Amino acid sequence: MKPPRTVLRPLGGAGTTLAVALLVGLLTAPAAPAAPADALPADRAPRAAVLEAEDATISQGAVESNHRGYTGRGFVNYDNLTGSSVEWTVRADKAGTTPLTLRFANGTTVNRPMTISVNGTPALTGRSFPGNGSWTSWQTANLDVPLREGDNTIRATATTANGGPNVDSLTVPDSGGPGPGPGPGPGGTPVGINGQLTVCGTKLCNQYGKPIQLRGMSTHGLQWYSQCATGASLDALAKDWNADVLRISMYIQEGGYDSDPRGFTDRVHNLIEQATARGMYALVDWHMLDPGDPHANLSKAKTFFTEIARRHNNKKNLIYEIANEPSGVSWSRIKSYAEELIPVIRQSDPETTVLVGTRAWSSLGVSDGATEAETVSNPVNASNIMYTFHFYAASHKDEYFNAFSRAADRIPGDGGNDFAASQRYMDLMASKKISWTNWNYSDDFRSGAVFKTGVCNAGAPTPDLPAEARRCLDP
Repeated sequence: MKPPRTVLRPLGGAGTTLAVALLVGLLTAPAAPAAPADALPADRAPRAAVLEAEDATISQGAVESNHRGYTGRGFVNYDNLTGSSVEWTVRADKAGTTPLTLRFANGTTVNRPMTISVNGTPALTGRSFPGNGSWTSWQTANLDVPLREGDNTIRATATTANGGPNVDSLTVPDSGGPGPGPGPGPGGTPVGINGQLTVCGTKLCNQYGKPIQLRGMSTHGLQWYSQCATGASLDALAKDWNADVLRISMYIQEGGYDSDPRGFTDRVHNLIEQATARGMYALVDWHMLDPGDPHANLSKAKTFFTEIARRHNNKKNLIYEIANEPSGVSWSRIKSYAEELIPVIRQSDPETTVLVGTRAWSSLGVSDGATEAETVSNPVNASNIMYTFHFYAASHKDEYFNAFSRAADRIPGDGGNDFAASQRYMDLMASKKISWTNWNYSDDFRSGAVFKTGVCNAGAPTPDLPAEARRCLDP
């Protein structure tokens, strides 16, 4: 049975939709380092605190939003004079040197140094914040500073008449948090704990070679619902809902990438940075839907993923999904597309896991009357890849469930409301450590959206949602 769909990809009575990744594990798993005794990997962990500059104490500067790529509501533009500053309050659970991360942009070609003071005392004098000629190319600076137990003030002060760079946020890892009040507890973020992911056997494994399961949310199309992915809502997703992964859904047609390649690529860059700042994995979804032949957009995919891979190849939290839902074509056609695109990505990023969509709207061929056997017997000729399986819990019953279960033991992969059917799938995925994202993080009127209609247009989405939906992420 083919899933119901229109341009907006309605869920109809299908209810909650989960995109599931089945890692292709036909290759020998790589050797992995042993996990430190005091840093054992885990599937769940508290998050780092991302402190937006616009919410800090600003002296001789202004909050602006005229340059793309910032997180939260905007950034701070320092006045062009010595002594302009931004000051945050940070809570530390214990005294010691703490690595902070300051996110900034310097669109000039000269350095704009600042002094970083802690509790009124300079800790880093004349710290360099170099220019790169672009106000929309955000950079990060690592700042190792001594914190005392309890509340601390962190001030970034311009030391020249040019003022400071544009400052977006300050990230405080693990025990640091906005004071007053307790910060996140020990253990770190999903990315901080699990690091670079890779395929081992038929599982997705962390930096220590331990199979893990990622659980998270997918945005709806950025052309329609980007207003639902705000700094506040992503804070809720990471901190309140305990999501490990954000799937960034960029449609190609239907008013998406095709209509403004530069603009939509920048939106993806921005959401990658926002997920990174919150310690979540960022799953970049090339959301091809119509036409269903992935080759139709191959040249565009090469351009897009080359830029994404070049800019973010130093990050450990990326996952690439190169074909959302192929349809109307054979598995061999999808396979040839993957085998042409993956080498292009690997030229810039040899390590990031790649997800490959499967036949018939990523149903492993079941929606076309086939089975998973065609993929199992003729896998993509590439390493460190996963195959995707998409299901609608209320309408995709035993035939889909059984094919999914069989495939999970053979190949690696990703993955009104019917919560009972959803729970059946989730129990299966938990038992086999299959990662998934739930469609979708928006206020769309269909049943798959987690927010009530109109919430996003009214302001930052609230973290409140039906108890059954929230329990998927934070049981």
